[in-house]
Amino acid sequence: MRRPGSVIALVIATLLVLVPFWWMVSIAFKPESEVFSAEPRLLPGDPVLDNFSVALDAGNLAAAMTNSLVVALLVVVANCVFALLAGYAFAKLPYRGSNAIFMTIVATTMVPVAVTVIPLFLIAKGIPLAGGNDLLGQGGSGLLDSLAGLTLPHLIGPLNVFLARQYFMGLPDELGEAARVDGASEFRLFWRIYLPLARPLVATVAVFAFTAVWDDFLWPLVITSSPETQTVQLALSQFLTGGNVAYGPAMAGSVLVLLPVLAVFVLNQRSFVAGLSEGGVKG
Repeated sequence: MRRPGSVIALVIATLLVLVPFWWMVSIAFKPESEVFSAEPRLLPGDPVLDNFSVALDAGNLAAAMTNSLVVALLVVVANCVFALLAGYAFAKLPYRGSNAIFMTIVATTMVPVAVTVIPLFLIAKGIPLAGGNDLLGQGGSGLLDSLAGLTLPHLIGPLNVFLARQYFMGLPDELGEAARVDGASEFRLFWRIYLPLARPLVATVAVFAFTAVWDDFLWPLVITSSPETQTVQLALSQFLTGGNVAYGPAMAGSVLVLLPVLAVFVLNQRSFVAGLSEGGVKG
């Protein structure tokens, strides 16, 4: 309260963020007559739940949320395993050229996603023995139009590797020296000593991995071609493709899609903030 200017700025920034969400929730509970009313209301005059049932049924949102949830969970597990192992190796097991490899991995975060779509598409299509392909990756569709193909670009996030490496560099090397003297393997050292200290890092990686998959639109648009493999973002876009946009169901679907992201963040809020701050400044 000693800095009223900062408080006012924070209040204004909070309102700018919360007002669109409030308006979205309000429209989700409004009947169509109130959505297009000449007098906009912050609260629905006659709340209804029909918009949610329409979003789940007509928009195929329930199946799309299931697909996105399956892919997101697979990606979270993969990143929590491989990204953390890679970060630990870069931090605690340096070797000749490891810094150059690490910088190359970090540099890939600056490559626009649109540039990698075509190479990723060709890789997914040419996976051997998948989707009718032979050993050379020819003759079939590979991982196209499949949940496995949706997980492919997100299995290891370069940003997660960076955060893991920075976090593990901040942990003292002396923690593992005694275990090495006793003959413990590096994997046992990682699993028993360093990983229990990295719970904030695990929460941060899990949140980033989950939101990256849940919010992805371009890659599912490119690789999927059937309703059975659609993700939530593609399902939501169907409400905006027709000439007559159903704003009530569209906002109701947006609310339903937002709930898992909020749940993941709320459950990991403290660890997420701690892991993000420590992983970003250490090392």
